[in-house]
Amino acid sequence: MRDLKATFIEKLHECNQHKKRLLLAKKKLDSIIPLNIQKYNNLNDDYISYIDQLIFRFSKLQDTMGDKLFPALLELMGEEVKSKPFIDRLNRLEELGIVDKNEWLKLRKDRNEIAHEYSFNQDEVVDSINLIYDITYKLLFFYDIFYKYCIDKFEFIRDSEVLKR
Repeated sequence: MRDLKATFIEKLHECNQHKKRLLLAKKKLDSIIPLNIQKYNNLNDDYISYIDQLIFRFSKLQDTMGDKLFPALLELMGEEVKSKPFIDRLNRLEELGIVDKNEWLKLRKDRNEIAHEYSFNQDEVVDSINLIYDITYKLLFFYDIFYKYCIDKFEFIRDSEVLKR
């Protein structure tokens, strides 16, 4: 259990860093979003790097939550998760009031749209960037609910020096 707790703290810390960088990228992009093709074609390297950061951090935050933190939370609560499919884990988290299953699945679907980022179809690229920018608040909302739930439920998280930094 100690290893699970340490790993859980590590993954929460990682997600906090993703959140921090995601918010920074979003703030830096406020002045140019929504993008259109003309604006996109005239972006300098700084803006392109913030777009890359937005996409990367969004993906990493969502993946870490779904692949690592969601099952670990249920395991910390004494539930069997290894044999359960992802949708069952989501159903359980929805029961706990942590995530809306349908919204989470929609976020995943929308995130996958960004796979067209380097497409030759610039309309798709611009639409995908605008979409990720717009739905970032939903992902952060779910993370904040998750994080608060964990702090309220587990003393080892409240007492973590790593998370106080």
